[in-house]
Amino acid sequence: MKAGRPSGWLLVITLTVLVLALGACSGRPGPIGPQGDPGPQGPPGPTGATGETGARGPAGQDGVSFTPAQFVGSQTCAECHQAYYDSFIASGHPWILNPVADAAPTIAGNRAIRTLPEGLEWANVAYVVGGYNWKANFVDKTGALVTGETAQLNFANRLLQTDEQLVPYHPGEELPYDCGACHTTGYIAEGNQDGRAGIVGTFALPGVQCEACHGPSSLHVNDPHAFTPRIDRDRQQCMDCHMTGELVVADGFIQHTGHEYGDLFPGKHAALDCVDCHDPHAGVVAPRAARQSYLRASCEGCHWQQVQIQKPPHDRIRVDCVDCHMPELIQVAVGNPDAFRADMATHQVVINAAQIGQFADDGTILPQLGLDSACRQCHNAAGGIGPALPDDTLLEVADNYHGPLVTPEATGEATATP
Repeated sequence: MKAGRPSGWLLVITLTVLVLALGACSGRPGPIGPQGDPGPQGPPGPTGATGETGARGPAGQDGVSFTPAQFVGSQTCAECHQAYYDSFIASGHPWILNPVADAAPTIAGNRAIRTLPEGLEWANVAYVVGGYNWKANFVDKTGALVTGETAQLNFANRLLQTDEQLVPYHPGEELPYDCGACHTTGYIAEGNQDGRAGIVGTFALPGVQCEACHGPSSLHVNDPHAFTPRIDRDRQQCMDCHMTGELVVADGFIQHTGHEYGDLFPGKHAALDCVDCHDPHAGVVAPRAARQSYLRASCEGCHWQQVQIQKPPHDRIRVDCVDCHMPELIQVAVGNPDAFRADMATHQVVINAAQIGQFADDGTILPQLGLDSACRQCHNAAGGIGPALPDDTLLEVADNYHGPLVTPEATGEATATP
């Protein structure tokens, strides 16, 4: 290598420095660096104009259409079920609440309510409560129950030898009519029927009509095979109205307050359904008055041994089982404590042959029938049909009345072998 001449590598370095220097002086940007962190959100831009509505889409699949059942009334039921209707309309259920059209209503086809509380006119009466067999109360045009010293009409009672008369009903009190749950059909505990402030709740039909037990029936009417009315034979169907609370005892009797059949509790009959013995369409009052059978079952069907050994003279004077085992211990309208008799039969049925009275010292009812109720409704000195037996004689007779039961073993007869 000659002196004063740069080597090859020195030449390369020199050229590189020269190029970089020239580039820096040219003003062109350098290489792009790494991206920095995002900055804050800027303000929103203006909203664009609303576009035109698009074409209507295809129709969806049809939904299920259903019209709820409506109440149609008992007369409509009669068009196909005339025999049931004829029996039912003669019973007390449909007449437990009767609308008034400015004149005396006719109840059960024959009874016309002619007597009104003093100072009350039919133009001021909206409904008659009851009026079928025992008594009648009245609802005025405001919807309140009529109260006062002569506000309740008690009908004549041949057995108790009382005449028709007006008697006190909660004098000095103001009472709304809040009995619709058991006295009407299709009851709802909201609002006020007919716009009358004194009536608590609304209802579809007055009285206990067919649909009170069978449910609203318009769908059944329109298509009898597709829709079957409700048929509930369980006793709770009846208990909802006839056993709704504690027994109320006053004046020597169970008081009719809507739950009088709570006296079923002591005996084995409490295990039965009401319809085992009763025809719910017929009731009791009308067929009994017509001397027709009013029960589906008979006492003899289950208690045949007791019937076989019933002592004279009861069997000769046609004293029935119910005369002693279901005495009139419930007071709907009238009662005579001296005769130990009111105007509705009890369902207690179990007689305690060692018990005279019917009530405990605190006034509550005892669980079994005492001999005052079972025997002294006839054997009393206040209009009875038999001698007024003293306690010791009554206890002796009652203790021996049905027993001991006669069996093949007791008589020495051989039991037949099938």
